[in-house]
Amino acid sequence: MKIAIDLGGTNVRTGLIEGERISDIRISACPSQMSCEESVRYLMDAASELIKGPIQGIGIGVPSVVDAEQGIVYNAANIPSWKEVHLKKEMENHFGVPVQVNNDANCFALGEHLFGGGKPFRNLVGITLGTGTGAGVIVDGKLYNGSNTGAGEIGSLPYLDRDFEYYCSSNYFTSLCHTTGKAAYTKAIAGDPEALEQWNVFGMHLGNLVKAVLFTYDPDAIVWGGGLSSAYPLFEPSMQKAIQDFPYNETVKKLHILVSQTPYVSLLGASALIH
Repeated sequence: MKIAIDLGGTNVRTGLIEGERISDIRISACPSQMSCEESVRYLMDAASELIKGPIQGIGIGVPSVVDAEQGIVYNAANIPSWKEVHLKKEMENHFGVPVQVNNDANCFALGEHLFGGGKPFRNLVGITLGTGTGAGVIVDGKLYNGSNTGAGEIGSLPYLDRDFEYYCSSNYFTSLCHTTGKAAYTKAIAGDPEALEQWNVFGMHLGNLVKAVLFTYDPDAIVWGGGLSSAYPLFEPSMQKAIQDFPYNETVKKLHILVSQTPYVSLLGASALIH
């Protein structure tokens, strides 16, 4: 058995993993306003609640830059007190088992590759569409971190007058459409023309993001995850249209684009950090 922790911007999800199955899960609020010491203790307590016997280790996904080898988290956006947290060392000292820490989007991509719809593919990019635009990269069947666990930070690539994250996350709806993704989804499902057009433009931006991914990684598959991915039928047509002018037609024909169907797949990916 393993413990997996997915430290999100709103919630902390903690799971007990047995093989490829999550046998128990707890969801609690993100300790965003706690001190560094208090928040680390908070994670320890959350993990301890699930431990009923011997465990192999603990895998943790965090929305931040991570020194994956040393397990050091830098400047976590969702917990301001986390400037430099030696999370691996602190958790190993407390629990006495191996601990691995990585970026949360990397855990998503790894989970999809090993446990989800990405299983058939050796080269895969998993992209999370939520508050931000995160991505993890699987190359030749292995998670590719880069030198600083930043290989998947495609949301920060320059795009138009900002970057891709500005146009390919919930920020698009709040900043440009003056609404929320949830509200736009509800209106679009009801047939509201303005909301349908908002999703149409959003899909165009995602299509341009897909082309950037094809140029940089040339994967077999792209898997969408995150809250906005549930609206895939609304943005898929314009996304596909935007991809069609990619200069290498065979690349587009061979590309598989999927939406995650595996619940809590990031927890499964975090557990897989423990070999």
